[in-house]
Amino acid sequence: MPKISVKAAEMPASPIRKLVPFAEAAKKKGKIVYHLNIGQPDIETPEVALEAIRNNNLKTLEYTHSEGIESYRISLGEYYRKFDIPVETEDIIITTGGSEALIFGLMTTCNPGDEIIIPEPFYANYNGFAKIAGVNIVPVTSYIETGFALPPIEEFEKKITSKTKAIIICNPGNPTGYLYTKEELEKLSDIVKKHDLFLFSDEVYREFCYDGAVPFSAMNLPEIKNNVIMIDSVSKRYSMCGARIGAMISKNKDVMQGAMKFAQARLSSPTIDQIAAEAALKTPQSYFDKVEKEYVARRDILVDGLNKIPGVFCPKPSGAFYCVAKLPVKNAEKFCQWLLEDFDFEGQTVMMAPAAGFYATPNTGLQEVRLAYVLKQESLLKAVKCLEEALKVYPERI
Repeated sequence: MPKISVKAAEMPASPIRKLVPFAEAAKKKGKIVYHLNIGQPDIETPEVALEAIRNNNLKTLEYTHSEGIESYRISLGEYYRKFDIPVETEDIIITTGGSEALIFGLMTTCNPGDEIIIPEPFYANYNGFAKIAGVNIVPVTSYIETGFALPPIEEFEKKITSKTKAIIICNPGNPTGYLYTKEELEKLSDIVKKHDLFLFSDEVYREFCYDGAVPFSAMNLPEIKNNVIMIDSVSKRYSMCGARIGAMISKNKDVMQGAMKFAQARLSSPTIDQIAAEAALKTPQSYFDKVEKEYVARRDILVDGLNKIPGVFCPKPSGAFYCVAKLPVKNAEKFCQWLLEDFDFEGQTVMMAPAAGFYATPNTGLQEVRLAYVLKQESLLKAVKCLEEALKVYPERI
């Protein structure tokens, strides 16, 4: 039998989805499973976007331009400028999700064997994107004890070699919910400028910042305006994960011209999804105000509830809708599997993502889990109760 490629064999499995078979088996046994493992919001998509799908008068679903529908790109630039982010129409390529934007960016800026530095824990699919592009991830560890703040800039300096091509950040962060400050980004700007690196800034959770926190975009770092590549998506902002529309944004004309070749090779992003995404830009502020209030309530229920459980520590995130908790167990992945296979409380159990899968450094984050507070408040209360009861009887608790 012919063998598959080395790249396919080495492509990492998703730590977010790897326990799905155990969850499905638990459901077949009649258990209620609270899914805190994946960032699929239950928030309703804005009606203005859904109406654009229902009421369009298209006769043929044609290709769009490879860089995206022009009217959408124009409107998207206006959206960014509303937040004082200096983006023009020509700085934008519409992509099939934020995932494709990052893949295009890595393929455009990096050669096989190049290195990219990423603060860990990081969004696990960055591993897959790096594998597709043939580049190697070099992690710089952040720690739960500091709430996953940006590691000291000296730690980045130690990891820079002749192969280093870029730094990637997610702000606000998945999986931690940490929001980098302007001061932290300015420190990154200094090292990016010093070593002439690219800075990829994944800003898909911009709308989800809490307690008065204000996001600062890497596009507002004038000293490195030609080094920054911003990644964006409609998936979380408008609860449109299935739309698969993102954007790659940069002031660097060489980068954008290079990325356009990849965009042309895949022809175009989905037409109907772009129509919905453009309509979503008309979503009223009242929608975001309501969503923010809901996520703050959910965050407080989950994080405060977790920290009341003996032995559990969970820093309170300032953004996104994730948190990472440290549990009093030897191995969080074994605990997560045990929850699904062997435990229930009143017919209910919880599915979480073992956080070790969000680290590149071996044997790191073994006691940690990522939780997404994307369920209704009542469900989160029940999930916390399940975890509390589970930790009382778990045989490998420490």
